[in-house]
Amino acid sequence: MALDGWTEVGRLAALLLSARLGNGQRWAFLNGETEKGSFVNATMENLGPCKKLLRVEIDVQAVAAEFSKTTAEFQRRAKLPGFRPGKAPKDMIVKTFSKDIADDVKRKLISDGYKKAVEQHKLRVLGYPDIEEIQFGQGQPLQFAATVEVAPDFEVPEYKGIPIRLESRTVTPEDVERALTVLREQRAEFKDVSRPVQANDFVVMNYIGTCEGKPITETAPTARGLTEQKNFWMRVEHGSFIPGFTDQLIGAQAGEKRTVSVEFPPDFVARELVGKKGTYEVEVVQVKERVLPELSEEFAKAYGAENLEKLRAGVHTDLQNELKRKQNDIIRNQLVESLMRRVDFELPDSLVADETKSAVYDIVREQHQRGVSRESIDEKKEAIYSYASGNARDRIKAAFLLGRIAEKENISASQDELTQRVLYLAQQYQVKPDKFIKQLEERNGFAQIQEQIITGKVLDFLQLHAKIEEIPASMATT
Repeated sequence: MALDGWTEVGRLAALLLSARLGNGQRWAFLNGETEKGSFVNATMENLGPCKKLLRVEIDVQAVAAEFSKTTAEFQRRAKLPGFRPGKAPKDMIVKTFSKDIADDVKRKLISDGYKKAVEQHKLRVLGYPDIEEIQFGQGQPLQFAATVEVAPDFEVPEYKGIPIRLESRTVTPEDVERALTVLREQRAEFKDVSRPVQANDFVVMNYIGTCEGKPITETAPTARGLTEQKNFWMRVEHGSFIPGFTDQLIGAQAGEKRTVSVEFPPDFVARELVGKKGTYEVEVVQVKERVLPELSEEFAKAYGAENLEKLRAGVHTDLQNELKRKQNDIIRNQLVESLMRRVDFELPDSLVADETKSAVYDIVREQHQRGVSRESIDEKKEAIYSYASGNARDRIKAAFLLGRIAEKENISASQDELTQRVLYLAQQYQVKPDKFIKQLEERNGFAQIQEQIITGKVLDFLQLHAKIEEIPASMATT
């Protein structure tokens, strides 16, 4: 399971919140006796590993007391013709508002009874219950059933001292030189040359492509860019674009026309073309040579450095920071993978279904953006679903594990941490803090940010207590 720096775990912060529902608010309950003197009897049946059926009964005295209380509240607030507020006779209030009173009583008793039943059985409820009313009325007990999905019950494995193998790496002078070359390439000039095309030149060209004698779009409707282009820039590099295409341009002069034949490879992005042959009529408009700037004091100043020495030092620092980030990602992925191997438990069906649906949507959207046709996606829908479901289960399992560790270690997010993160995000998205806060309120985003903070702190905790062994690069894959 690769989680790329645990941005995926951040995306599952809402799941962590759901996994911890029920811990923030507690209701008084002792031997079935509520603090108001009412009696709630709740039994539980297992419908599955993460699904429970609660059967709840609230005794007739509690129902009568709630009717009396609610009727008094209506009497105090009601405005009836001929009576001042609070002075209308009780029997007239009951006659006028009987349905409203009964609805309020039922809603209040079911809400309180459900909460106390959840507390009695120490359930970690996910989402909302499915309530079925069985019996309700004056002079009789209230009975209802609640079907709930709950967080999995499991023993948290030992999470301190997890062994980690980390490849020993340092930033070398060669790394710095490669990075400087990238900076030079960013400021390269492209000069026209009158000689024939050579490897690593850039050509500006026009082309029209066909497949089996027909325009490519007839075979692959979304592959318009493969069918025709004008003044298209391409680097003459082996394997680029379509394998074998650029090799056939070597030796061409500006103004020359060539016919290029290709075969679309098995991993080609447009699946409709895989294994088919294509023909391109190409006109080379210009041949250009890329010229990199010299490493000089002037070059350094173009990147905001005082001199070349300071530029090298800055590049070295940036590479060190990037190496540290990658090593942290490796450590954290190993930590979570190790934890997941140490324990197995059932997952709530609804969470798996929702997360799988989200993952499938992301995969399909990405495929569309890459130009893959709907027909090709439909052909792979079973494989896509299987892949998405497996990843969804891994992410949900990791979320529950990290959430339980947060509970055991009393790891939480302070108000100051939440405020600082919100201000940071507002700056990142270039949105005024007040507007960003309003947006978060509209989509309940504060809970997600809070859990992102907690997730990060749990991973920091695990990393702090891990047994990290640095190994030579030659042993990293053994």
